[in-house]
Amino acid sequence: MDTGDDEQLDAAFLALADPVRRRIISRLSRGPATVNELAEPFAITKQAVSKHIQVLEQAQLVTRTRDAQRRPVHLNPARLEALTAWIDQYRLVHERQFRSLDAVLQSNAASRGAQAKDPS
Repeated sequence: MDTGDDEQLDAAFLALADPVRRRIISRLSRGPATVNELAEPFAITKQAVSKHIQVLEQAQLVTRTRDAQRRPVHLNPARLEALTAWIDQYRLVHERQFRSLDAVLQSNAASRGAQAKDPS
């Protein structure tokens, strides 16, 4: 992984560290929304929501388009997939290690079971 990838990961995880931004991502998973629509459930100003959206844009987690006077915000599924892939590579390593440990433990248990049956 190169420095650019590291910086993109850092930006994405820092963006997702904030609960407001996570809720925005959650809302956008159901479809695009305007800033006004995204601001509705929060007790913060629309300007504050816009700043959160800017952070998400800089992290490439969301995009904006223009639809006449509307500027809907869209989730960037490709970026989320890249984050998931990065997490999965480590999850899979640990799963393999746990499977190996399970195999060793089962082998030891089977050996002890065989020894208990053979009183010689």
